[in-house]
Amino acid sequence: MAHHHSHDSGKNLRLAFFLNLSFTLIEFVGGWYVNSVAIISDAVHDLGDSISLGTSWYLDKLSKKKATESYSFGYRRFSLLGALINAIVLILGSVFVIREAILRLQSPEMSDAKGMFYFALLGVAVNGYAAWKLSKGKTLNERVITWHLIEDVLGWIAVLIASIILLFYPNPYLDPALSLLIAAFILWNVIKRLRETVFIFLQGQPLDVDKSAIEKEIRAIVHVDSTHHTHIWSLDGEHHVFTSHVKLKPLQSMEDILHVKNELKRIMKKYPFEHYTIETEFEGEDCVLLREEKHDHS
Repeated sequence: MAHHHSHDSGKNLRLAFFLNLSFTLIEFVGGWYVNSVAIISDAVHDLGDSISLGTSWYLDKLSKKKATESYSFGYRRFSLLGALINAIVLILGSVFVIREAILRLQSPEMSDAKGMFYFALLGVAVNGYAAWKLSKGKTLNERVITWHLIEDVLGWIAVLIASIILLFYPNPYLDPALSLLIAAFILWNVIKRLRETVFIFLQGQPLDVDKSAIEKEIRAIVHVDSTHHTHIWSLDGEHHVFTSHVKLKPLQSMEDILHVKNELKRIMKKYPFEHYTIETEFEGEDCVLLREEKHDHS
């Protein structure tokens, strides 16, 4: 059953990617043809989403590959590279759109309201269909991309409303003003996501796990004395890595060691750890890392 969902996720992402990319190309040509900066700004947004979809589709296939000698943690971290590329494209595109919109406000030109109206209808239909297809998906990739596409639908609804207003009340300032709002919305979201991506790249501690709470659970295990040198970082924002040193109290038998190990595994299974490494240290055993850590803090 899991294989079936995996196959469906690849098919859905592929369909959404080709739909979005084809429509993005039509948008750039159509936006220029109907003289609408708002449509071009949405085309930039859709270009970013096409890159996200293409990256997600590629990573959906790549994530099924097993770890190799070169990538011993697997390929999940490649998604961060895709997120960075996407962010850079969207930022550059948004800066271009803002520049064009400001120039248009300084030298107003009328847009083809009827052309905008038909493009907006097509935009709502294409993005709405892609969002509907992906909304049935089970994977995180599909759920995240669905929200991207819903944002696109809302953007096109805004263009649709603006085109209807222009049909009855022609105003050369409405189109560039709308494009500035769309570009500002894109930039706000991109900068927010870029900060999250950079935080993960720099191995910041994931926000969905509490290191102190985990250490407290470990120290509550019978025969565990203390913990130190505990580190948590994330491969891709969803799958995390955990390492720690666990100091043991005096043990009476091998069964005591097995009990501690089994309890540690039980605790680890409660959290989204893709990999975990725990070094157990016996009474009287010297930990060089702990000594260095104490020396650094002294």
